[in-house]
Order: sequence, then C-alpha cells, then structure tokens
Amino acid sequence: MSARHRLIVGLDVPTVADAEGVVATLGESVSFYKIGYQLAFAGGLEFARDLAKDGKQVFLDMKLLDIDNTVASAVENIARMGMTMLTLHAYPKAMKAAVEAAKGSGLCLLGVTVLTSMDEQDLTDAGYEYDPHTLVLKRAEQARIAGMGGVVCSAEEASAVRQILGPKMAIVTPGIRPAGADHGDQKRVMTPADAIAAGSSHLVVARPIVKAADPKAAALAILAEMDAALGTSN
Repeated sequence: MSARHRLIVGLDVPTVADAEGVVATLGESVSFYKIGYQLAFAGGLEFARDLAKDGKQVFLDMKLLDIDNTVASAVENIARMGMTMLTLHAYPKAMKAAVEAAKGSGLCLLGVTVLTSMDEQDLTDAGYEYDPHTLVLKRAEQARIAGMGGVVCSAEEASAVRQILGPKMAIVTPGIRPAGADHGDQKRVMTPADAIAAGSSHLVVARPIVKAADPKAAALAILAEMDAALGTSN
C-alpha cells in the first residue's frame, strides 16, 4: 500500500466551502480525508457522504462514547454513510458494542487511546492513574481483544503498540509534523518517515498541509517522504 493510501489529510477548516477548496487544490494527489468535530457541525457530515460517493476514503473522527445501545446505533448509521474509518474512545464496553454493530460493513473502527495533545500532567489532572505510555498500551490491548480494526495513538507509542496489535491492525497516528514545522497544540509529535518506521499504518496531517502556502506541494513532499520510508511509490 503506497503512501497515497496511508496519508489522511485532516480537513480541520471552519466551513464546507473551505474543505471543498482544499480537496480541489490537492486533486488526485490525496485520496483519504479526515472530518472531525469542527467541520462535522458545519455541514461536514453531508460533505463526508459526498466525498465517499466521489471515491474518496473518509475517516470520520467522532470519538464516540456513550451507553452501548447509543454507540451501536451511531455505528450502524455511520457504516451506511460509506465511511472508511471511525473513531471511538477505547473503553471496552463501547468498543464491544461498536464491533458488533459494524459487522459485515467494512467500516474500520479505531480506538482512541490517549490524545496526542495530552501529556502526563494532563492525565493526572483528569484523574487517571497511568502515564500516557502505560495507558496507551493498556487500551491497545483492550482494542485488540474487542476485535477493533485498529487504534489511534501517538507515533511515539507506535512501535510498542505494533507489538501488541500484530501486523494487520491499523495504527493511525496524528501529531505528524515534517522537520522544522510548528508543533501547534500537539505535545507528542514525530516526522512522517519516523512514524512509518515506528510502525504507523496511516498518518493524519492537517495544519502542515491545509495551512501551507502551497498545500499540494506540502502534501507531495510528505508523500515522497512516506514513500521513501515505505520503499513504495505513488
């Protein structure tokens, strides 16, 4: 699988018109897009359906967490939308309900382990007893047992998580920053090549592409770096 199918561009923009502009600018160089809260609540769910109908892969980053029945019902509807990936928080009961609801759909369910914007102090403040690395590994194991398609984690943990998940499950890593790029609000980051080498299967990149002076050139540079690390070509 080449970098083109592993790079997920985050459409972290305020309006559907902005997202349409990004997709038009990137053209055929990018085939996979992430839609999260910001765009979802500005008409982005219908836009996600349109992207899927146009042959694009869509990662719907909703980080679901609720009672089992509500999670299951949401997953069933999202699967009908033609989405490729969906996130939910890696809580065992929620993951079990989601896996059962997604059976036969082809939707890849991803358990969010620990947000890449959080460090050990953040977890302590939130009442967790584990440091980020320990909590990520615990939740990765729970995701594997639940039958999830993969997890979302920092590339810093990708190597250790890969040992838990084995070769087939997806490891999707946000917080990817090319060398010299601003980290923004991300605290655990890695370059594209290093993330691939660490075991990440998919890389989520938003600001370094979407906010670049030349988004397509930025995307192509990241793709080239990823392909070099993978030993593939677009």
